[in-house]
Amino acid sequence: MYVIVVYDMEADRTQLMLKLCRRYLIHVQNSVLEGEITEGDLTTLKGEIEDLLQAGESVVVYELSSDSLLNRAVYGDDPAEDSRFL
Repeated sequence: MYVIVVYDMEADRTQLMLKLCRRYLIHVQNSVLEGEITEGDLTTLKGEIEDLLQAGESVVVYELSSDSLLNRAVYGDDPAEDSRFL
């Protein structure tokens, strides 16, 4: 399945969420990650996200059952194609 994760956290804690989500997804913009993920890994990621969040912070996970349902347009350099991101 294809997911997009968007988070809003205290500035001094954003790196914690970024580090967690990078284990599963590609970092494409500030506080935005996306990519293919298995249902099992997504369940694990959601649990870890819930454990990490504090009051006043939020994460939105958009789930698409197939990347064929996604119309993704990128203007400028596509971070998903950058060799720095694994």
